[in-house]
Amino acid sequence: MKALTFKRYGKSPDIGFSDVPRPILKPNELLVEVHAAGLNPIDNMIPTGMFKPVLHFPLPATLGSDLAGVVMEVGSRVTHFKPGDAVFASIFDQGTGSIAEFAVVPEESAAHKPANLDFVQAASIPMVGLTSWQALKERAELKKGQKVFIPAGSGGIGTFAIQLAKYLGAKVGTTTSTSNVQLVSRLGADEVVDYKKQEFENVLHGYDVVLGTIKGDAVEKSLHILKPGGKIVSLIGPLDAAFARAKRLNFVLTFIFGLMSRKITRLAKNRGVSYAFHFVRPDGAQLAEIGNLLNAERIQPVIDKVFPFAQAKEALAYLAQGRAKGKVVVKIR
Repeated sequence: MKALTFKRYGKSPDIGFSDVPRPILKPNELLVEVHAAGLNPIDNMIPTGMFKPVLHFPLPATLGSDLAGVVMEVGSRVTHFKPGDAVFASIFDQGTGSIAEFAVVPEESAAHKPANLDFVQAASIPMVGLTSWQALKERAELKKGQKVFIPAGSGGIGTFAIQLAKYLGAKVGTTTSTSNVQLVSRLGADEVVDYKKQEFENVLHGYDVVLGTIKGDAVEKSLHILKPGGKIVSLIGPLDAAFARAKRLNFVLTFIFGLMSRKITRLAKNRGVSYAFHFVRPDGAQLAEIGNLLNAERIQPVIDKVFPFAQAKEALAYLAQGRAKGKVVVKIR
């Protein structure tokens, strides 16, 4: 079968199409004919080797984490899906990829595709949906009436997280460029800072939760908008020791990640707030709950651009520019 792969880590990962063996099912897995694959920034980061200590891929490795498609076969222990079912899933951190004609999906990672979404729309959801759900509901325990700051509101994570936070009853602040103010306001943002005109830390105040989505010093700056007892849940780092322990990494990596997060942890403690790094995990049950919100149109997909399978490499390059309004998807069938 055809798949978009990388052959090595580093500055020249040799990304391109390869003919790879069709996956062989384990008893708890589904073989899915992939109709569409949603792209995420980490798909561009993995070939650089940035996450090599915590993500393990046999090389050459198929790229991509999100997919929507049709079940072709099921393993002997699968009970909730059958051939012909339309599904969507994240297979992030499973050692396999989704930008391919077929993919294997653990049963516990899959959910039935929302009936009101096509495959492209469904493929845009899994990682941003699960990341937002886990970060806001589980880690931050966001409650009705609280204020949450979700920077980069017009991006893939931002467009979903704003809608989820509003569903949870929170008030949302965000940043975006002048041309996207109307978009994030339509999605539900209550306070919008045009980052080309103002610094968010000079405008926003009294927030309960910050979702860290922007590299650089934005996470440190966000300390100034939090009230005492507030929480930062960062999706972009720095990685911390708690993450290393949760991943059961060795002592050396746990120590290194602790050093990496020492500054932000100290600054947060000094201001009476907390810091945590969050790494998304596949979860079919949560994805099914997200699917219910999508079916009820409480949350809607936001898609910037769809590329054909033959232009999957170009789709990754487009995503890397950081200008997408919502998600970038590769249509495979």
